[in-house]
This record gives sequence, C-alpha cells and structure tokens, in this order.
Amino acid sequence: MTGQMKAVIYTQYGPPEVLQLTRIEQPTPNDDEVRIKVIATTVTIGDIRMRSFTVPRAQWLFARLYLGILKPRRAILGMELAGEIDAVGKNVTRFKVGDPVFASTFEVDFGGYAEYKCMPENGALALKPNNLSFVEAAAAVGGGITALRCLRKGHIQPGQKVLIYGASGAVGTNAVQMARNHFGANVTGVCSSGNMSLVKSLGADAVLDYTQEDFSRHGPIYDVVFDAVARFSPARARTALKPGGIYLNVHQHSGGRSGQTMLQELLSLKELLESGKVKPVIDRCYPLEQIVEAHRYVNQGHKKGNVAIWVAQDAAGQ
Repeated sequence: MTGQMKAVIYTQYGPPEVLQLTRIEQPTPNDDEVRIKVIATTVTIGDIRMRSFTVPRAQWLFARLYLGILKPRRAILGMELAGEIDAVGKNVTRFKVGDPVFASTFEVDFGGYAEYKCMPENGALALKPNNLSFVEAAAAVGGGITALRCLRKGHIQPGQKVLIYGASGAVGTNAVQMARNHFGANVTGVCSSGNMSLVKSLGADAVLDYTQEDFSRHGPIYDVVFDAVARFSPARARTALKPGGIYLNVHQHSGGRSGQTMLQELLSLKELLESGKVKPVIDRCYPLEQIVEAHRYVNQGHKKGNVAIWVAQDAAGQ
C-alpha cells in the first residue's frame, strides 16, 4: 500500500489557473529506481510553454505529438528538482536512503511539482553539491546544463570575446559565469537596464542595455555570440562576429539530449557549482501552494535567473 501525496496537475492547456493542487497516490520505485522526497523544484520557461502550449511555430507539430494533441499527456510539470532519497529498488547501488540529490526530470516525463518522484538510478541524477541549499540545487540544473551544452559548442578559448544576449535569464546567468570563470573568456552581457548590475556582479567584463544599444552595429568584434533567449535576429547577430566566429542559439544548439549525456553534463555542472565558478541566481521563491502565482510571475517574462518552488513544508531557506 502506498500513501498519498500533494501534487500540482494540469488536465488542459491554458493560463496559470489550469494548474490544480490535489492529492494523488505516491509512486513506488521499480527495482532499478529510487524515490525522491522532493524538497524544491522550479518554474522554467519550459514549464510555461508546456502549460500554455506556446511553442515556436517550427516545433508545433512535434510538440503536439509529444505533449498531447488535445490535452496534456503528462499531468505533472516540473523539469528539475532537489530532495532526498527516501526509498530504493532492490537493484540500486548508486544511491542509498537519505542521500541528498538534484536531478533533471526531462527524460522521465517531468514530475517535479509533487512531493515524491521516482527516477532510474542511472538517470540525470546526482548527489547534491555540498555548498548549495536544496532550493539553489534545484535552480541550478536546467539553465546550467543548457548553458554548458551550448557554450561547449562554441569551442571557446581563453581570452576570446564572447557576447551573451539575454544575460539575466536562467540560461544567461549561468552562461556569463561559465564563459568567464570556466572558459576564461572576455564576456559582454546584454540585458535590460534594470538587470545590468546583476550581470556585472556575475563577472561580465562589459554589460550593454539592449533597450539603448544594438550590439550588432559595433561591427565584427566577437569570437562567439550566444543568444540565450532566442530573441535576436540570427542574421544581425552574425554581423557582430569576427571571421570564423561562432553563432550559438539556445533553441538550435541545446539539443542532443540523452540519459547518459545529461548525466555526464549534470556531473560536470556539479563540479562547477562545487568549485564556486557558478552559483545559481534565484529571483523569487514560492511554496507549492502558490504555484499559480509563480507561473503568473514567470509569464511576465522579466524574471532574473530562476524562480524556485518549495515543495516540502520545511523547505524555506534550505
């Protein structure tokens, strides 16, 4: 017999109000799975798009087939989480009960908006970085993996000039820190005026206000241009590249995911987090009971870094 748990579900596409806090059966781990007591999760742009079914036109058909033609195929959103292992299948060797972990749920039908989540032990799941709270660890996963995957495709060398457009978002805040502290680049961040001090504090050598200045008019300056929000014209962005420079777009260059690849990326991200080269930026935190309000806020399109959700009752401040 399993008990019940709180979870946020959605049974139709639409505004934040389609999200419903309810009680459902707790999952039971299979022999090769662990069950995680979820302490924190997040509201990502991906969650917003799935909930509202607002996807790029080129991805519309695939998204309908993947997410559900008439209604959502997966009732529980939540693309990343952090928590503690509370049960293990009989064949599990990587983890034990009580282990603090963080994970991407992208390959396991999402599910972070619930008190418990089962995952295969060889999935994108790792011990939580010791220097991060559960809330910080949950917020580190999606934007961190995406930024690292994209920047690696830029083959960045120390001293090269890298521009990051959308530098104050979940991917952008990670990308600024990684480009500067891990790859050794000279980093220019592009964001709104209200976020310039944040981006500067993350290590950017220069920060441009996109409402006042068009970086593409400066001529061929950069070795790499990374559009971390996919909102700037690729043709214009390429005018800012030196000969042989590399253009990166978060929609075009963040693919190629698989379970083992994501696990290795998560482990690489963990090293960067534990070394202090990257630290998650958290804008706001909400309890699970306020998930509708959290989605409304992210819907506005002005969040700085990440919006986290406390799932466990005592998660505040962890």
